[in-house]
Amino acid sequence: MVPFDTRSASRPGCLWKNFMIDKSGDRIREMFGEIAGRYDLLNHLLSFQMDRYWRWRAVRRVPPRGDRPVLDVCTGTGDLAIAYRKAIGSDSSVIATDFCHQMLVIGRSKAGNSNGACSIEFVEADTLRLPFSDKSFQIVSVAFGLRNLAHTDRGLQEMKRVLLPGGKMVILEFSRPRWPVVRHVYRWYFHRVLPVVGRIVSRNCSGAYSYLPASVDEFPQGRMLVERMHQAGLVDVEVYPLTLGVASLYIGSKRQEF
Repeated sequence: MVPFDTRSASRPGCLWKNFMIDKSGDRIREMFGEIAGRYDLLNHLLSFQMDRYWRWRAVRRVPPRGDRPVLDVCTGTGDLAIAYRKAIGSDSSVIATDFCHQMLVIGRSKAGNSNGACSIEFVEADTLRLPFSDKSFQIVSVAFGLRNLAHTDRGLQEMKRVLLPGGKMVILEFSRPRWPVVRHVYRWYFHRVLPVVGRIVSRNCSGAYSYLPASVDEFPQGRMLVERMHQAGLVDVEVYPLTLGVASLYIGSKRQEF
């Protein structure tokens, strides 16, 4: 969950430039690598701890069943993967992937210190080119990472490819609240407060904590993302607004084979 607004500003020791959102693999990898050390702290701080609740809701809504593995892509430091590990039986496993090495180092350390019934295997991999066979996982999840992919539709297709027939895709993403007052406060916080706090706490001057507002604004949400999931071949797609619509949980199924 990282964050950009296109305003330029200069501060002591930090030079800002106007730039378009760059979602190239190198840019995203570099950006997340720079903030990896304070990523968890800022996630919890800037979301007022609600990110923990959102992940809990995702696992509760789509719990693992049976012995087939769960895959969490764009895992970052592994919070959703760890949540699934705690919910899964000892006869199954969780695999967590990300293409940012620094994030995975922290994720492995966290997973090693967490109690859980099964192991988590952390794999350095790009979600657009997953190194897994077709029809491998009962659940493929992603929390606040889908919007960071250079190609959303390719990412959805790749996630669906590795899903078992009948398997579930779980997507957590930020969204824009519908209620006018809540939406106004949300936009003020996202565009004015969050980037400043993020820059100060993370000591990051490369633009990482100015990225989130713009990436959320441009990302397809609600019916638009549901339609993209349908186009990727998913069925029975549902969306659940969370915390007055600040975030949303999207769930789709891969069609059964007969």
